[in-house]
Amino acid sequence: MKDKKYVSEVIHAYIIPSGDAHQSEYIAAHDKRREFITGFTGSAGTAIVTANEALLWTDGRYFLQAEKQLDSNWTLMKSGFGDTLKKEEWLSKKLPDEAVIGVDPYLLSLDEWRTISQELNNSNKKLIRVDHNLIDLVWAAEQPPIPNSSLIALNQQYSGKTWEEKVKELQVTLDENDVYGVVVAALDEVAWLFNLRGSDITFNPVFISYAIVTQDDVSLFIDESRVTNTIRHHLKLDEEKCILTVHPYNNIQEHLRKLGEMEKKIWISSKNSCALASLVAEKYLITKTSPVCTAKAIKNDTEIQGMKNSHIRDAAALCEYFCWLEEKVLCGDLNEVDASDKLDALRSEQEDFVSLSFETISASGPNGAVIHYRGERDKCRSILPDDMYLCDFGGQYLDGTTDVTRTIHFGNPSDHQKECFTRVLKGHIQLSMAKFPNGTNGHKLDILARKPLWDIGLDYMHGTGHGVGSFLNVHEGPIHISPSRSDDPPLRAGMFVTDEPGYYEDGCFGIRIENVLLVKSFELKHNFKGKGFLGFEPVTLVPIQRKLILPSLLSADEIDWLNEYHATVMEKVGSHLLKQNGKQKVLDWLIRETQTLG
Repeated sequence: MKDKKYVSEVIHAYIIPSGDAHQSEYIAAHDKRREFITGFTGSAGTAIVTANEALLWTDGRYFLQAEKQLDSNWTLMKSGFGDTLKKEEWLSKKLPDEAVIGVDPYLLSLDEWRTISQELNNSNKKLIRVDHNLIDLVWAAEQPPIPNSSLIALNQQYSGKTWEEKVKELQVTLDENDVYGVVVAALDEVAWLFNLRGSDITFNPVFISYAIVTQDDVSLFIDESRVTNTIRHHLKLDEEKCILTVHPYNNIQEHLRKLGEMEKKIWISSKNSCALASLVAEKYLITKTSPVCTAKAIKNDTEIQGMKNSHIRDAAALCEYFCWLEEKVLCGDLNEVDASDKLDALRSEQEDFVSLSFETISASGPNGAVIHYRGERDKCRSILPDDMYLCDFGGQYLDGTTDVTRTIHFGNPSDHQKECFTRVLKGHIQLSMAKFPNGTNGHKLDILARKPLWDIGLDYMHGTGHGVGSFLNVHEGPIHISPSRSDDPPLRAGMFVTDEPGYYEDGCFGIRIENVLLVKSFELKHNFKGKGFLGFEPVTLVPIQRKLILPSLLSADEIDWLNEYHATVMEKVGSHLLKQNGKQKVLDWLIRETQTLG
């Protein structure tokens, strides 16, 4: 495979990652190269194409989906399952000596570049840059344009701090680390830093941009046509003492190259593209987790209160939905997509609603076992009274981001379904009740959610929790609760993380119970070595269906937790519903669903 215009030498394999130049999990249509070439629409996965083979690696969330969407040209590689080789292992073992593997360096993080390069070098092969993306050459005229949505300035009543305050705090962090400048490449980090939001990526209020902050100046790289008078005013571009300069988006490389020539330390997270990192000499490169990523994850008091407020409004919409759904399912035919349309409409009526935070998962019966199921109007399933129904939904509000999953049954669940549900619930409660010392990483807590399932030989093939943004990405770094993320940083007070264990029985049903939790400090009886202890406060406030619970499997502490949780739901969501005219039926439903479990 060689074209002198695009490739410097013959390549034997080409890697097609899922992300964009900003290493985004969810991407704009313009950047869905892996989806275009494979037909697989999941958010996670990497394709590799050789002269004779085409392979797709993805994780357990997407095995069933990938099996349905890939045609006979593709081989599905189930990451983390059985004896499946990792991408770099497959390339190392299957390709001949001196093979050359190509990749677009803007789509591969520095971490990934180092991992793959080392494995290939050890087997007498090498990874090279292909600076003109080969998929774009194939896609050509049909490739969607680069997005260019309108920007909005986020008022301080939602952000809690001005962008200038955030920049000054960032410059202090640079000084404390003896670093001259930092490259801000993740889209949610740029949006957070400047209190701006966009809609370039569906459900993610971000916009295509970069930023560089040094101890001397601040630069924003963006399509300058997007900087309207309102945005100019917000960024104070016309003020004499303005600290910010706006540059064309594609000037990031030139600007960074000049910074690299200054022979000063530059901070570029190893999660960012290897293309950007290559513009700075290794001895001046700092690759720790972006300081903006960490600062963004620790919410200030305004953001914390906003998250709590948005979850109350969101819960009111969800309670109304489940009340409506219960009647519709028992009275007649209703399919998954029509149901999710109703939920989306109810949520959109809430104050400060902007958009969904991801595409609603409305899955009945066996579709619930497809972890990231997406129903299509002409192919979806009816919601039947005798089936389990899993609904995973989230909203973007000016004051917060929500993500909640509930599993319910409209008829008479089997004893097996009840036991599976109750064990998922036990894991959910055990994690939510956890107290742990400062410095604890999320992956160390993951076993709490899995043990009740492990006790009878069951498990689930996804992480237990992810960080959540504040009117930003519903999946937010740097924290996770997952056995596969052993390099995650410690949880810290002010962070938000999900608690979402599950169980999925292929061809039968799926169960997941998900709340967003606030990490907060707790005063306990003792304080070992003065470390200080943390725990969780649920901010999601939606009833957990008691019909599916086997009380005999719950401990006294777990029953107390559930009753206290439902009392809080009733108090906060009930108070909100009381203020709204015409919601008595929903309020009655809420009263019934939050009754004490004996």
